[in-house]
Amino acid sequence: MNARQENSQLLTKTKLLKRLNPYVMKDGFQSLRMDDIAKYMDVSRATMYKYFSSKEEVVEGIVGLYEDYIKELVLQPAGRDDLAIGERFLKLFEQSILLVGNMTDVFQKDLQAAYPDLHERLMEALHGRDQEAAAFYREGIDSGYFNPVNEKLIVLQDNLLLREIVDAKYLLLNGVSLEQILHDYFSFKKTLLFKPEHMAAIDDARIEPVIDYIVKKFNRML
Repeated sequence: MNARQENSQLLTKTKLLKRLNPYVMKDGFQSLRMDDIAKYMDVSRATMYKYFSSKEEVVEGIVGLYEDYIKELVLQPAGRDDLAIGERFLKLFEQSILLVGNMTDVFQKDLQAAYPDLHERLMEALHGRDQEAAAFYREGIDSGYFNPVNEKLIVLQDNLLLREIVDAKYLLLNGVSLEQILHDYFSFKKTLLFKPEHMAAIDDARIEPVIDYIVKKFNRML
């Protein structure tokens, strides 16, 4: 197989995995049969087997998608001025919500139970991402923009609290919309982190399209 064919095959595999991903993230994969996988990929069994020889290979492909996605989450632009810090804060806010919302508990639990090695790979990628986020928070603290709080606790807060508040059950029980809870969390996070004299680094109007995009994306997943 030449390089062009390999690239074409990789693109097709990625497309098929992305079709399957919403179903796996919603319901897990423990009960999935290869027939179900072909159905959700919208291809015949014969076509599916051209690209994936087993269920494990499919799950490994899903994990690979998330590893690649996590590696692509960069916090640009670099720098220590109001514009750079503000832009990076907004970008991290958006990325943190999407990452928590896209990678569900049911998928992670199934992965840990059935394929612990793949689960460990995914956890390593997430740990690397947490370290990058913590480094940004530490940079903001050291440069005087952020209040002196423990950067590791901020990352933990994002991982645990965000996962709770973007859950449909939480929103229903508390009678609040996803849009409102994201606005509230943004205000909470901004007040927690930024010193009063540096609040101007954040243009609140910039968060509106970010939240709008996130809400629409989550609604498509329901």
